[in-house]
Amino acid sequence: MEAPGSSCGHGGTGGEAPLGRGFGSGSPSPAKLEEGKEGGAAAPAQWAPGGSWLEAHPAFTRMMSLDVADSSGVYAAFLVYLDLLEVRNWHEVSYFGLGELQLVCLRGREKEDEDLQMVVPTPVHLSFSHERMRQIMKSAWALEEETHSPLAITLAVVETESTIVYYKLTDGFVTPEPPSNTEDTGNKEWRKKKRKKFPS
Repeated sequence: MEAPGSSCGHGGTGGEAPLGRGFGSGSPSPAKLEEGKEGGAAAPAQWAPGGSWLEAHPAFTRMMSLDVADSSGVYAAFLVYLDLLEVRNWHEVSYFGLGELQLVCLRGREKEDEDLQMVVPTPVHLSFSHERMRQIMKSAWALEEETHSPLAITLAVVETESTIVYYKLTDGFVTPEPPSNTEDTGNKEWRKKKRKKFPS
């Protein structure tokens, strides 16, 4: 599935719908990509941090030691890891490797008392098929005692300038939550009936 542009989504693997500002719309990560030597251009597509403080960060070195993804995948995972911890203040954030899928994935809780979530970081230039997304969902959750139905992951797309866009994806349809204001629901139904044309 080709990663979309600069919006966020919540839906099945076949499409996205608005997720909301609270979690999703593109935000700069706390670590910016290094500028190129010529003309201030962004770093190359492989996003190798070469010689920067990132190489000395213990989380980055441990992600590299997992030896399950190339440098661009590890770098994307590290930026998302920092974003979840330092910007979004998630709880219990950790990382693990999916060797058969060549991915570094993250797990954590958006709030301390909420369910565990799976986050899959990816550089923007990669694409994913529906079948690959299902494989990632199954492989990531197979490692956990805490599971969800339907399976869900959050795809974290890292742009070349280090902006991160989050898409929440589920394997199947998700029933929407009922409206909190029942009075508004009644008014909407009344307006629908009012607009309906009856034969004369």
